[in-house]
Amino acid sequence: MTVRLPELPFPLEPFGPEAPWTYDDGVLSVRAGARQDRFVPPGGESLEPASDAPRLLGTPPAGDFQLIARATVSFEAPFDAGVLYVHVGERQWAKLCLELSPRRPAICTVVTRGLSDDTNSWEVEGDSVWLRVSRTGKAFAFHASADGERWIFVRVFALGTAEESAGARVGFLAQSPAGEGCAVAFDSVEFRGCAPPDLRDGT
Repeated sequence: MTVRLPELPFPLEPFGPEAPWTYDDGVLSVRAGARQDRFVPPGGESLEPASDAPRLLGTPPAGDFQLIARATVSFEAPFDAGVLYVHVGERQWAKLCLELSPRRPAICTVVTRGLSDDTNSWEVEGDSVWLRVSRTGKAFAFHASADGERWIFVRVFALGTAEESAGARVGFLAQSPAGEGCAVAFDSVEFRGCAPPDLRDGT
């Protein structure tokens, strides 16, 4: 199944567990299933993710870009999240999450290079926030925003080789690691064929 959003210059394809992705009137929606996640424990307890999570991904044009969307999450259990996702290989991927972590919504990130790291940045009010993933040269950057106008820097990082990062797939993910599932909606989707002019000045 190929999904085409008019806001994006590239098609999207589903990966991971089967999920009911829908797009209607500018809103991309999905429901994660019970205990679906994408995470490799950093302590090395497991060489494989305990489970997988539904993803809808595509390959953007070469060069710098920004993928922006507002995520809204139903928050039915701890660690439910709506995610912008970057994938360069089976052990090289990253998540920018609006996550219930575990009692309050927060901006959380995971960067996986063989094993996953995991960090919370700050708590947010409500069940919605704007998320942005950018490719800037050979690196990727994560930002979040309360209003889609002023962007707060979350992190910048390398992922894979320069060749792998140039062929990265990006898109959307929903997860419910500890619960019975959660609904996630992405609206205000936007693609820009450039990187932010400054990662730390709020633009």
